[in-house]
Amino acid sequence: MYPYSVLSVSPYPNSALSVGQYAIIAVVVVLSLSAWLILVFTAGREPRHRGTAAGTTSLPQQPRAQEQERGQPERKAA
Repeated sequence: MYPYSVLSVSPYPNSALSVGQYAIIAVVVVLSLSAWLILVFTAGREPRHRGTAAGTTSLPQQPRAQEQERGQPERKAA
């Protein structure tokens, strides 16, 4: 029929995917969904309260006498 049948273009291209390609698509979708759910779950959690656990430190407390020595005036109650 056509001398160049290899070069002929069909209006309906072959869009069939192999089983391996479908498996890769499914794995990517499942991994993406699970990563999204994990991120949403961790972002929505309440932060942990770090009490007096070992290895935690609090900000240093300075007595009033040291503040006055540095030249800061004492505030009077109104």
